[in-house]
Amino acid sequence: MKRYREKLKNMSLPVTFTIRHFLIMLGTTVLCFIGMLVVNRLGVAIYNSAALTQVLFFAIISVFLSTGFSAYFIRKPLRRFDQLLNALTRVSKGDYSVRLNACGSHCGSHMIKELNNSFNHMASELGSIEMLRNDFINNFSHEFKTPIVSISGFAKVLQRDDLTPEERNEYLEIIIRESDRLAELSTNVLNLSKIENQHILTNKKEINVSEQIRLAVALLEKKWNEKKIEIQFDSEEVYLSGDEEMLRQVWINLIDNAIKFSPEYGTVKIEIRQCLNETVVSVLNEGVMSEEVATHIFEKFYRGDASHTEPGNGLGLTIAQKITELHGGVLRAENTPVGYIVFRAVFS
Repeated sequence: MKRYREKLKNMSLPVTFTIRHFLIMLGTTVLCFIGMLVVNRLGVAIYNSAALTQVLFFAIISVFLSTGFSAYFIRKPLRRFDQLLNALTRVSKGDYSVRLNACGSHCGSHMIKELNNSFNHMASELGSIEMLRNDFINNFSHEFKTPIVSISGFAKVLQRDDLTPEERNEYLEIIIRESDRLAELSTNVLNLSKIENQHILTNKKEINVSEQIRLAVALLEKKWNEKKIEIQFDSEEVYLSGDEEMLRQVWINLIDNAIKFSPEYGTVKIEIRQCLNETVVSVLNEGVMSEEVATHIFEKFYRGDASHTEPGNGLGLTIAQKITELHGGVLRAENTPVGYIVFRAVFS
């Protein structure tokens, strides 16, 4: 009996309701039929003992009994649908904290359990997306507002007549620097939006990854020279199929990030390894990354430097990860046992 009960629970809800209602109707009909036999055997006359009247009488009893039993046994699962409807209404109004109670083995149907679990998962995901959206808007507003305030403030100061030429040049340099920062932020946001909405690579071709990395190192020469950083890169010519401009952006962003967070007189290592059908590009810089930074490092506008003393807007690594994924690869960040942080892009 227990085995058949479990099979009934695992059926779809409409089938379960149909079978239950059929069994209830069948049971009440049998009971009424037995009642008719008992009445006839006892010779009890009802409404002048007319056979048709007896049948009608017991039919009415059967309908009322089956309806009552059906209402009793079906109200529990239907109550859960009422709870689901109320929960969906709350979610539609922006309340993503609502959850359906886990009913476990008391659900009465495998479908209801799955429905509860699916709804709770959906509400949780929507809540996470809403939180990320709010964080993105807040961070975006902050990152845009800061250079605009600086530009406005120093532009007003430049209106004064008592400034020395040195002060005037200094303030102009700040305005130029903040303008460049604002332009870079705008470009990164547009690039990220474009990449996130792109699902197919249209300009794929064979690209010399080694040459691209050498050009990226040369492009960033001023930055690593200022910090007296040693760049270690020695690789054979490695080729990869992809979008040339996008992959160039990956190497620039990864190397630029490694330079930013390397100590003065530090070392940045770049390695390319091919194994079977995989191409692995690793960029390493000296340092140790905390668990919190490792968890959030690829999020939009996240910066491991809480003081924001290092330049940047927290979008470079996000863009690098999105481009890598668009090429069918994976970008990961982790600490090495020898005191380096490694960003490893794996393409298969």
